[in-house]
Amino acid sequence: MPAKRLKEFLDEEQVKYVSLRHSPAYTAQEVAQSVHVSGREMAKTVILMVNGQMAMAVLPANRKILLHDLAEQLGAAEARFATEEEFKARFPDCETGAMPPFGNLYGLPVYVAPGLEFGDEIIFNAGTHTEVIRMAYRDFERLVSPIHANFTT
Repeated sequence: MPAKRLKEFLDEEQVKYVSLRHSPAYTAQEVAQSVHVSGREMAKTVILMVNGQMAMAVLPANRKILLHDLAEQLGAAEARFATEEEFKARFPDCETGAMPPFGNLYGLPVYVAPGLEFGDEIIFNAGTHTEVIRMAYRDFERLVSPIHANFTT
């Protein structure tokens, strides 16, 4: 079952989505393989610290974050990956590493890398290592209002 907070939010917003169960997978590329989509179609969520504040980066699973580029685009002095200890308590309804890209539900800004908006849909972890959600990308944009930045390779 998707993270309770996410499911309630999507249902409340009357968003059409499909929940897909799969065998346990722990990297975004493994999840993409499990649900038979390419890495560029699968969104991965990475938790960052930007100038000491927690933030969420969302990018295609086949891409990597360039922290320097992100910091430069945001005018930030520092951007680094958050540790599990720093972010685990922020997502009590999610398995560690399976957070959905809805920072708005957790009080975090969301930075989206180019590539995801080229598809009609977005596919992402639903809060567990055994389930993803597939929904319209335009609904994701409308609900999350992410900040677009070019920070991947």
